[in-house]
Amino acid sequence: MASTTYEPYEGAKLERLERDAAAATARYPDPRSALLPLLHLVQSEDGYVSPDGIAFCARTLALSTAEVSAVATFYTQYKRHPNGEYTVGVCTNTLCAVMGGDAIYDELSEHLGVGHDETTEDGKVTLERVECNAACDYAPVMMVNWEFFDNQTPDSAKQVVDRLRSGEQVAPTRGASSVCSFKAMSRVLAGFSDGRADEGVGAGEPTLVGRRLAREQGWEAPSQSSAGAAEGGPSAAEQDAPVPPKSGGEQSSVDTPSAPPSGGTSDTETGRDASKEA
Repeated sequence: MASTTYEPYEGAKLERLERDAAAATARYPDPRSALLPLLHLVQSEDGYVSPDGIAFCARTLALSTAEVSAVATFYTQYKRHPNGEYTVGVCTNTLCAVMGGDAIYDELSEHLGVGHDETTEDGKVTLERVECNAACDYAPVMMVNWEFFDNQTPDSAKQVVDRLRSGEQVAPTRGASSVCSFKAMSRVLAGFSDGRADEGVGAGEPTLVGRRLAREQGWEAPSQSSAGAAEGGPSAAEQDAPVPPKSGGEQSSVDTPSAPPSGGTSDTETGRDASKEA
């Protein structure tokens, strides 16, 4: 079972959170818009979105704890129980799965002795089965705290997690020159720069090859308007001209009767008394 050193929301910790929360909310005209970064902020302190973190966000933004919890449970990057120092996410979506993503996940799960969203006994690694890492051109892909590890194999993936657990610095395939901790990455996601945005490799050749070929061949994507005109439709200018909305008709739902129940007819019993409806 993973453990995390937990400090109560008081003293220096509370002062630090209040200062950072004020900086985050100042970026938005409506303070409640800062809820997402504030959830990352409390996660950077506690290693997960703790009950105290929920209460802090609610108090800071004048929201109810139910409203904050609804958001925190919707997004998978927010953890509701202590997370490992490194979140290792293996993409098992279609292309990565075909290229070996399922095999990587299965071997890592057996190697680490944990399943999806479970953490190793030493608290180092939380394993996740990820729907998509948005890097299909490098499949199969694994991410560590949302840094890319491209073109993985079961053996290379196991080497990565073993090095992480031993305390070695590990460099992703693209991005920063080394993988930071889950707490440190949560602070970056809260909007506080760690000064490493320009480190390492950015887009690689598989990502850029399409653009390079287009330049060499002089290819340009036609606009939707030009394509429509070429097919005998209205001119580009006519297509791009704003169309004023019409009152009533098919663009309006005003006074439009609802359709009968699916599979029924206009005289199908609905259980409604139209004479009692305003």
